[in-house]
Amino acid sequence: MKTMLKVGLLAANAALLTSVLQPAPAMAKPMGKPDAQMQAVLNSMKELHPKPIEKLSPKQARMQPGPPDAVKRTLQKQGKSTAPEKVGSVMDTMVPGPAGPVPIRVYKPLNAPSGPLPIIVYFHGGGFVIASVAAYDASCRAITNATGAMVYAVAYRSAPEHRLPAPHEDSYAATQYIMKNADKWGGDPKCVAVFGESAGGNLATNMCLMAKARGGLMPIHQVMIYPMTQYGNFNTPSYIENKNAKPLNRAMMKWFYRYNLPASWKGKAGMKHHVSSPLRVGQSMLKGLPPATIVLAEIDPLRSDGEMYAAQLKKAGVPVSMMHYKGVTHEFFGMGAVIDKAKNAVNFTATQLKAAFAKAAM
Repeated sequence: MKTMLKVGLLAANAALLTSVLQPAPAMAKPMGKPDAQMQAVLNSMKELHPKPIEKLSPKQARMQPGPPDAVKRTLQKQGKSTAPEKVGSVMDTMVPGPAGPVPIRVYKPLNAPSGPLPIIVYFHGGGFVIASVAAYDASCRAITNATGAMVYAVAYRSAPEHRLPAPHEDSYAATQYIMKNADKWGGDPKCVAVFGESAGGNLATNMCLMAKARGGLMPIHQVMIYPMTQYGNFNTPSYIENKNAKPLNRAMMKWFYRYNLPASWKGKAGMKHHVSSPLRVGQSMLKGLPPATIVLAEIDPLRSDGEMYAAQLKKAGVPVSMMHYKGVTHEFFGMGAVIDKAKNAVNFTATQLKAAFAKAAM
């Protein structure tokens, strides 16, 4: 009996010592505070009374007011024009895809010079479930004018009607076709970059990963705006900080993955697959990818994923230029009409792209 008591006391003391020596779990940082311009947009969004997307079906979610509506309302309250930024031209066309033609919207810049122009293949956000090329029209207009390049916005198929990797296969087919036929539209085939926001950021880097794996034509630069880079880890610092953020939060991200992943991927297969988790593909696949530009927002559950992907790219020897914007949320990039930091972010990406185009054209 004494022996058992002694063993029990020793075990208890050991447990107590272990608990003292181990550091306590880190306290989550409070969510960042939106700056005045960002708060104005969030106020407008609240006034539109959107329902929580995570409680809706995809069909219902697609009918909800979104960030472009909030920007328009903010401009109206400020007594400003809601007309879109002027560009040289906008044209809709089609390119061949794996399941039929893929719609493409082509933007040309104002005062475009004669001769072949650089090309940016652009991919919109929406978690592969909601949104469209039209919803990201402001981004495309800003990018084409800031870079002097033509922007080809890809209208890839969406989930759950077409789960992953359907959006990636559409986007890859479109990107490769555009690169091979750039001169038909007055583009320079030597100067083609990929660019995406959120889910589109995932697509942008996957266009490079797929080109490497399949021996396809490689873009000269990849731009990722708060990209989705991993599935399965919803406990990163930014997911914890921004679990209740607007317009994107942790519950919404889980909802997106619920509808965009095939049933067979909802586990380790999805976590390891380059389509859903480029962060986990390994150094050998990342090595040799084109230089990357990454833009992150403070109030965004995806911020940590973008930071980790930047670190992985750098470790693989890929040049990375990254800019982190405080006081703004996910989706801020296309809000240049009402948010100065969005204009700054557009100019930052444009500077990186123009340098890449100039180098490729030499």
